Amino acid sequence: MVESAAGDHAVMNDAQKTAIHEQLGRLLENPYFSHSRRFPSFLRFTVDHALSGQTDRLKERTLGIEIFGRQADYDTASDPIVRVTAAEIRKRIAQYYQEPGHENELRISLPSGSYIPQFYWPSEKSPDSVPQLQLDKDSNSLSTQQPEQSKHPLSPDRKWPVIGIAAAVVVVVLLLLAGADFWRYTRHSAFDFWAPVLQSSDPVLFCVADQNQYSAIALRDAANPTRQVVLKDNVTALVLTDLRPIVKIAGILESKGKKYSLRGEGATDLADLRNGPTIFIGAFDNAWTLRLTKPLRYHFFNNEDMTDLGIVDSNSTSQAPLWVVNRSQQLATNNYRDYAIVARFVDNTTGRLTIVAAGVGRGGTIVAGEFLTDPEEQAQLTNAIRQAGSKKNIEIVLSTQIIDGEPGTPKIEATYSW
Repeated sequence: MVESAAGDHAVMNDAQKTAIHEQLGRLLENPYFSHSRRFPSFLRFTVDHALSGQTDRLKERTLGIEIFGRQADYDTASDPIVRVTAAEIRKRIAQYYQEPGHENELRISLPSGSYIPQFYWPSEKSPDSVPQLQLDKDSNSLSTQQPEQSKHPLSPDRKWPVIGIAAAVVVVVLLLLAGADFWRYTRHSAFDFWAPVLQSSDPVLFCVADQNQYSAIALRDAANPTRQVVLKDNVTALVLTDLRPIVKIAGILESKGKKYSLRGEGATDLADLRNGPTIFIGAFDNAWTLRLTKPLRYHFFNNEDMTDLGIVDSNSTSQAPLWVVNRSQQLATNNYRDYAIVARFVDNTTGRLTIVAAGVGRGGTIVAGEFLTDPEEQAQLTNAIRQAGSKKNIEIVLSTQIIDGEPGTPKIEATYSW
């Protein structure tokens, strides 16, 4: 039994709900969805809430808050993240069902203009035993309906060509709509934030956290890779998770032909920072990040024994920090809320443009990089830049939920511009 928001009921037994969840799993395992975090989260949220009868939560603002971490009063007109994501999902669903072998699968659809999914069982299934779940447009509720029989059924020799043409037209239309929405969505893109960096004639420096200078290194035997030989060497390690924001940001620089170099924080001096714009990755393992953000309104803090780390607001009258990660919880559960600072400002000491993408924990740094580069997050970044107006310096505090060590969607906790 599926209860709608309006109180009506659609008869669906457990086996039918299971079938829908299994089909959802097949969809999300397909490369059209598996290479993204946002699309699976969106589709899973809408399907689960439709099956549980909570269709009142499948509205643009609610989806923006629940899935994308937007504020409750965010402007849906200037931030079309939900509409853009839904359009892209519709396109990918259409592409999935166009592939050979999927035509007889249970069909999940997301109707245009709605965020309430519909479910259609394969034509060979008995409509008496398996209902189709659809939206009643008059009551805005879920109901079971039987598919109408065509008044002019197609003969076998004409049916598939017409269906193929119609499906192709639908795919083309979806592609055009998604492309138009995506263009409107990204015309004020991450390049607004990166414009001062890209316009500089000087090369960019990545100042990254480096760890553990080793006096030895284990090398593998070419003839027998299972055999290792330990040799004396000087090796400086780079934290693997820091590579994700570095690669993403470097991609933007590469796309504009911008030259850049990379140095560990231990090998970076003040003269290096005076040569051009610098991008700082990482916080508590990057001394330069801590030094340069300390004068800012939002900056990093820790207690003496490093069990609590976080971000404080120097303008707050409260002595308690607002955003804290407890190391014990982090290490014990790998499930916690992480925080990050994203900033762009001219440093008073170096006189140069400074970019910061640094988390309290590893997940926070990953999300900071995604926030500055991912098209799916551009509306939040663009709105923050617009709110800054003519002010050139901006600082943003982000939060994200870490589940089994993997970060979720970034959410803006605070912004400040000067």
